[in-house]
Amino acid sequence: MTAGEARSRSGGTSASLPEGVTVGRGGTEEAPASESMAANLTRIAAALERLAPPPAHLPDLDAAPGFVWETEPDRLVPVERIARIPLALLRGVDRARDTLLENTRRFARGLPANNALLWGARGMGKSSLVKAVHGAVMEEVPTLRIVEIQREDLPSLGRLLDLLRAAPERRFILFCDDLSFEKEDVHYKSLKAVLDGGIAGRPDNVLIYATSNRRHLMPRDMIENERSSAIHPAEAVEEKVSLSDRFGLWLGFHPCTQDEFLAMIEGYCRHYGLEIAPERLRAEAIEWQQGRGGRSGRVAWQFFLDLAGRHGIRLD
Repeated sequence: MTAGEARSRSGGTSASLPEGVTVGRGGTEEAPASESMAANLTRIAAALERLAPPPAHLPDLDAAPGFVWETEPDRLVPVERIARIPLALLRGVDRARDTLLENTRRFARGLPANNALLWGARGMGKSSLVKAVHGAVMEEVPTLRIVEIQREDLPSLGRLLDLLRAAPERRFILFCDDLSFEKEDVHYKSLKAVLDGGIAGRPDNVLIYATSNRRHLMPRDMIENERSSAIHPAEAVEEKVSLSDRFGLWLGFHPCTQDEFLAMIEGYCRHYGLEIAPERLRAEAIEWQQGRGGRSGRVAWQFFLDLAGRHGIRLD
């Protein structure tokens, strides 16, 4: 019986009883304190687990050619089918293609190789080249894997590298797409220490490939502001610009010419068996390019997707 029930039956009033105290037939009884304490400890333990999740474990590395790194909790999510196009279909990037391909082959075979920064014009195949090169080299060296990490997850980079270091029989391309930093962003420091300068450094079985629209990974006005407002302008700029310097390979991507744009589309048509009169193809491609306000590898592929759909061609 509760205190309220006791008051109701007695028809009178009484002082309120402390929390956890009830009234029984033989008098007052205290609820077991251990139950309340156990519930509180359970909630505290759950909160601590969320703040400090258990260490990630390596998944089955034979399950997929690529993985995506996710946090909260830390884990490698397998990607069984990587979205990429064949290396032979990439046009207008011959020098970058040959350089990155050779660098990746050396790394996959256990030879010295450089981290690479692919920078330049939007839509010119920077990320497509990384994925295509991985696919081509994995046919030669099946133990090569690609792991994608988002820029926002760079603070967890050390934990990811510890995980990959535990699989020395594998080779990993660590891929960060569209890498760039704003004025107040300090995520670059996590990557900077790994590239060159940290005590632990980069594991021998990991190579870092990053793409960016910016050569120095930050806006030009940010660099100018640092120069104009800092007490020691050169040192302030050097702190951030030095990150791009730590990539051994710089591969530049520039806007394509109209001939290169048309050659990309013609290559897609040949590869997928789409037959169309050259004059008609040229006219439709130029019209599509004008409607988009520019030309690039991405625009060429988008035009071909539309063209293939209209002609009933599947891209399996």
